[in-house]
Amino acid sequence: MKIGVIISAALLVASQAPAQTVPWITLRSLEGKWEGAIWGKPGKGTSTREFRLELNSHFLSQRNECVFEAKSADAKPAVHEDFSMLSYDASQKKIIWRQFHSEGLVQEYILDSVSEDGKTLDFASSRMDNMTPGFRAKERFRILASGELEATFWLAPPGKNFEVYTQVLLKRVH
Repeated sequence: MKIGVIISAALLVASQAPAQTVPWITLRSLEGKWEGAIWGKPGKGTSTREFRLELNSHFLSQRNECVFEAKSADAKPAVHEDFSMLSYDASQKKIIWRQFHSEGLVQEYILDSVSEDGKTLDFASSRMDNMTPGFRAKERFRILASGELEATFWLAPPGKNFEVYTQVLLKRVH
């Protein structure tokens, strides 16, 4: 009996959250498949990303793959993959972005700010697993008027300032 009441209450709260309190309108503009160029500390390459609303639109998933050009003729291209889930935390009243990397890293970001026009999203790291303690990261998505998405990723080693690590310019393909 108690379990049924708890489940019913949880379902009621969950069913009301996205429509009333979550800024999904801004995040929905990311939905779809994107392809383009990436450049930065790892080198130059190509990037593909897909954003999808999941589980009754309570979550936004992201799959990302970056293939960087080989550093030499006998080397293989470097491949980076990550999978993310963005969700709304009602207690913080914030969007939380949990990102899982093929290198075994896990990063958690909080949506720090959204521009007045809703086209720039700034995320700041709140937790980084399997990294040297004290590392910080941030990422900015800018939706450009031409139907492009620009993503800039910064890293800051312990005690140091942020530096751009990668930049991506993507075009929507679906």
